[in-house]
Amino acid sequence: MLRFLSIIALFVAAFWSSLVGAQEYRSVSAVAAILYDAPSVQGKKLYLVKTGTPLEVLVQVEGWTKVRDAEGGIAWIVNPALTTQRMVVVTADQAEVRQAANEEAALVFQAVKWVALELQEGAPAGWAKVRHKDGVSGFVRIMQVWGL
Repeated sequence: MLRFLSIIALFVAAFWSSLVGAQEYRSVSAVAAILYDAPSVQGKKLYLVKTGTPLEVLVQVEGWTKVRDAEGGIAWIVNPALTTQRMVVVTADQAEVRQAANEEAALVFQAVKWVALELQEGAPAGWAKVRHKDGVSGFVRIMQVWGL
């Protein structure tokens, strides 16, 4: 019986950790989108977010998504204002985007805090391939951005 309970506990722990570790992100698709304190246009308008801002999806209900921003703020946004296009935002004072996923690689460009970058593809552990809106792309350390 103890062995059976141990196996059940392992399955529950594995299931819970997969839920906790599975984060989903969306980006703002509209020119500017309003974030509300409740899932209703009658709710209090909290602030505007600009196109490309990545938001972590917390809960989805009919027509609305509860999201978290890079600073930890939680709010509601209408679903049509979101896109599946993946963006990240620079959270370091200055992020270095390199030609390859390597600290020794040539510097392609630097991006200051709060600049949004398009996430292009996965990269070696600790790196993400990104593209600036001007079309320049490269690799950034994941600790310098938010939205992954």
